[in-house]
Amino acid sequence: MPKSSSAIRCLRVLKVLKGQTLSGLANGDIAKALGESPVNITRALAALEGEGLVTKLETGRWAHSTSMLQIAQAHANAMTQAQDRIHELNRRIAAGAL
Repeated sequence: MPKSSSAIRCLRVLKVLKGQTLSGLANGDIAKALGESPVNITRALAALEGEGLVTKLETGRWAHSTSMLQIAQAHANAMTQAQDRIHELNRRIAAGAL
């Protein structure tokens, strides 16, 4: 994948922030993890922050924003609903009520 694409860089930043919601990562740590320059990461973080997908913590580190976490929660909720519907269908099949 080309490293030069700003869209790809932004997506890679979101991926490297996974699991860092409470502690966050410093710009330099993100840059090192992705093999990118800190300047490019600063630009990506600014774009992501402008779209409400990342937030700068009080420590100066970066983490997924509440909006980003809401996207993840909405997906989890949809998967739970789908599983519930599958379980109900299986229950009806097992009971012969279909």
